[in-house]
Amino acid sequence: MASVTVTLRGFSLCAVALITFGFVFITGADFIRFISFGAIYHNITGETTLCQDSVPWSVALRDSSVLGCVAVDVGLLAVFILQHSLLAWSPVKQACQSVLGSLNRTAYCFTTALALQFLMRYWQPVTSAPCLWAVRHAPWSIWFPLICFTLHFLCWAIICSILMIFDYPELMGIKQVYYECLGLGDPLSQKPAAAQRLLSHFRHPVCLELAVVLWLLPTLSLDRLLLSATLSAYVALAHSLDKQDLAYLRLQVNSKMCLFGKPHLISTTADLDKRE
Repeated sequence: MASVTVTLRGFSLCAVALITFGFVFITGADFIRFISFGAIYHNITGETTLCQDSVPWSVALRDSSVLGCVAVDVGLLAVFILQHSLLAWSPVKQACQSVLGSLNRTAYCFTTALALQFLMRYWQPVTSAPCLWAVRHAPWSIWFPLICFTLHFLCWAIICSILMIFDYPELMGIKQVYYECLGLGDPLSQKPAAAQRLLSHFRHPVCLELAVVLWLLPTLSLDRLLLSATLSAYVALAHSLDKQDLAYLRLQVNSKMCLFGKPHLISTTADLDKRE
């Protein structure tokens, strides 16, 4: 009977983790469309409804519709940042860990995706104010959006590749459930101390690429300025890499390069990880 209970619990944990993974994956695709390709699409199709250049800033900033949209967008960003920061705060994180166990990371990913969906669904474009910049003159009105599209595609490909290399199953909470079902403990605790320290400082290894997709656009409207500035500031302030983290990263990059050229160094690299 006990074994049946354990099996059912394992299946339940796996089901919750996989459903959450699907929701996070769909949200990630929606976020790419929202943050990147949706904004470029307006320019490629010739749409110019993102802003009103004929309206002076002095008039736009007193427009109740503009101020209302900005207020809603600020509130949505505040909800996302509050969720993302509060659940990562050590006392809250420890409390959630004691209650949720191996599903703690899964719950964090689910609530993050939920906050992002809420932000994307209720985001209010500011169309009654002028743009901060807009590329509308031929031939750049065609070529620049295509250049942006290409660079955004490359940046998202790099981001996805880095996430895969950065232990994606552990990041999404799947590995924690898998290890629990097999009785292997917490996967993060089995990483070298330097790796644990790095992860605690740097859970989003995509800063440069994210900056490109946030700011490299043919048209920058007021609401997009608010979104890009807020997310850029949050990413910059939320991570605190230091010399020890950079030294560990350099060691790992060098060891991986050695493995590609000299497979016999695998054992040496493993010994280095253990010593750290």
